[in-house]
Amino acid sequence: MQKIEINTTQNVSIEFEIASLRERIIGFVIDFLVIVVSDLIIMFGVAMLTNGVGMQYIYYLALAPVFLFYSILMEVLNNGQSLGKKAMDLKVVKINGGEPRSSDYILRWVFRMIDIYFSLGALASIFVSSSNKGQRLGDMAAETTVIKIRPSQKLQFSDIIRINSIDNYEPKFPDVRRFSEENMLLIKNVIDRHKKFPNPAHRKALQEMAKSAKERLYVDHVMMSDAEFLKTLINDYVVLTR
Repeated sequence: MQKIEINTTQNVSIEFEIASLRERIIGFVIDFLVIVVSDLIIMFGVAMLTNGVGMQYIYYLALAPVFLFYSILMEVLNNGQSLGKKAMDLKVVKINGGEPRSSDYILRWVFRMIDIYFSLGALASIFVSSSNKGQRLGDMAAETTVIKIRPSQKLQFSDIIRINSIDNYEPKFPDVRRFSEENMLLIKNVIDRHKKFPNPAHRKALQEMAKSAKERLYVDHVMMSDAEFLKTLINDYVVLTR
């Protein structure tokens, strides 16, 4: 599986799994079915209301806009996810770690005509398969890519700690339950990166992560190192959310 390393706005380096061509195709098919069903509903609804009069104008006034603007509107309004992407746990992200802007989505949409429609998907397939960042032409122009929100290999906390039950472990920070699994995954990645590359940049990332977690938990003083504190949060989360 391909992965990409992105620096977040907090200057934390985190790895994401790039969406495969197969997953993107399935997402596209789901979106296409949504468009077809939506157009059929509109068509039959208008036909019933007008008794079929002026049906030749329905395509231009209702059906064509749904087909043309569905993807751009969904991604802009739904934070980089169409219904197909959402169903496949995929999302459009900027490779520089920032949030995609409306102009980025528009640029991807403009190139969509070339990548997918005019070439019947051939160009998109070639570029996504050959690019080390899983980018089609539209992604390259907008400096975006499509990632999996939930990795194929889901986070296994048992690989980090060995806790059989809450009976033999006392959680130290019970409020950690307000964190999500994605938060824990980010914490784990920061710990792993610092352990693998103990340089000043990753040490700072570890400190910033610990500081952010303490602020969220309203914890002032902790008698342990930043790494130990974050590992303890993971321990507590595993026990309290089982």
